[in-house]
Amino acid sequence: MNGAKLRSRLRAGEVITMLNTHHVSSGLVQRLIEHGADSVFLDCEHGMWSHEDIRSHAQAARSVGGAGIVRPQSHDRSGMIRYLNAGADGLMVPMVDTAEQCAAVVDAVRYALPGSYEDRLVICMIETPEAIANLDEMLKVEGVDVFFVGPSDLSQNMGYSPALPATEMRPPEVVEAIEHVFGKVRGAGRATGTLVREADIGHWTEKGGQFLYIHSDPFLKAGLARMNSLIRQGQPSAMAASF
Repeated sequence: MNGAKLRSRLRAGEVITMLNTHHVSSGLVQRLIEHGADSVFLDCEHGMWSHEDIRSHAQAARSVGGAGIVRPQSHDRSGMIRYLNAGADGLMVPMVDTAEQCAAVVDAVRYALPGSYEDRLVICMIETPEAIANLDEMLKVEGVDVFFVGPSDLSQNMGYSPALPATEMRPPEVVEAIEHVFGKVRGAGRATGTLVREADIGHWTEKGGQFLYIHSDPFLKAGLARMNSLIRQGQPSAMAASF
């Protein structure tokens, strides 16, 4: 699935999922897509993916019907172009604060791939109060497919801890800010999304979130915890049966 197919689904009102593997493993990428993820997150801002990893992992995702979305370390033009030329199906660019920066991201994608830029998804991350203040102008930029709220960085830039227990909602002021962005973006007829967890996935889909970023590790941790709980529950009966 390339970026054009993801864009078509978003325009049709569908919800798209993007899972973070947290590990450089093309095999894991394929398994996540096979188990239902629409795309995988290849994080070059905080992660360890090389350009060759981008090529092989995006190819692995496409081979089973998914897509590989790259977050570059910044909106450096040459860096974005290299990731696109390495085979990224889309870019999720961090810390985009102005309409001028939005336009520069779109221009870089079209320069890198003049004959096939429509096959790439363009995502601008809203992570600061400055970006929220400039959102009306940013929404006028053509070529941005998703305005995505990064809740951890936004929390930190609003003076709150970026981390919180998996069962808790973020501070009310942060939730209100994200809802404000969602309303503006949806009102402009554009797609939006954010990082979701089991505790808040229902809330953000009800608010119109279409592009949902999900960490795979909490689901693995929860699955293992349930398995270990079942094992502990079964141990006494198993021991009694042995006597």
